[in-house]
Amino acid sequence: MHNLAERPKPVFSGLIQSMRPSQWTKNLVVLAAFFFALGDRQQRLSPGMFFWALSAAVLFCLVSSAVYIFNDIVDRANDRAHCVKRSRPIASGLVAISAAWTSAAALLTAGLIGSCFMNRGFALAIGAYVVIQMLYTLWLKRVAMVEEYVISFGFVLRAAGRTLAVNVEISQWLLICTFLMALFLALCKRRHEKRMTEGSKTAITRPSLLDSDERLIDQLIAVIAGSTIIAYAIYTQWPDTIAKFETNLLSLTIPFVVFGIFRYMHLVYRKNRGDQPEQILLTDTPLMADIALFALSVWWVAIAL
Repeated sequence: MHNLAERPKPVFSGLIQSMRPSQWTKNLVVLAAFFFALGDRQQRLSPGMFFWALSAAVLFCLVSSAVYIFNDIVDRANDRAHCVKRSRPIASGLVAISAAWTSAAALLTAGLIGSCFMNRGFALAIGAYVVIQMLYTLWLKRVAMVEEYVISFGFVLRAAGRTLAVNVEISQWLLICTFLMALFLALCKRRHEKRMTEGSKTAITRPSLLDSDERLIDQLIAVIAGSTIIAYAIYTQWPDTIAKFETNLLSLTIPFVVFGIFRYMHLVYRKNRGDQPEQILLTDTPLMADIALFALSVWWVAIAL
């Protein structure tokens, strides 16, 4: 009887694990758009509106967790053939399929209903995110070089959703930077997976890897890394940016962006750590220090001055 009483506990923890809370950091990263908007002298954005931006992040966490559970349900057979993914709660059988479907439906419903209380624009953004992620799970992630674009576009929808939630304008250059940075991280992750599955039967768990080439991925990473730096540099000196922040000193933050990308590439190519971007951002001390200094420099240039 004692063992039966304790049985639901690991199942509940399995459901939490299937929601992938570690991935929620993706929704916090794109709050950078709100952070930049604080320094916009033309929009007069109040710090109190951060509550609405944070609420939008929470709603994206709910629907993204629903998508993760849906993905694990659909891919459970392939996950069982993978050396790591077979331990996932749904693939291992810890969480029953019925419980997984119920949880995914509840999270998705809560997220979509909550978005309707924000505004129409945000509701459309979060709805588009869900549709695209469903298509990704069912089909698009099997197409080489297309899945990375879908992942990146999901980040753009997150960033756009934040601005729609608080009714502020966002620079098109920031959206471009968001897309490029997300594409950079996605390509680094696929490179790691390609190396880990080369010559292994586990590559079939991600069919797109069978039609990809590590050398090509390396070239694409280099192109996107450079494009990200250039796009951000242009954003800092774009006439609209200078007019909004009433300063051209935002270029002082460029070195932090360059170092962050270089440091990440060092971790990917020298330390073989490209598989979990969200973990790297929270565990690598030099990278965390760089992000903190970047945020501080943006605050000093755009807000404090």
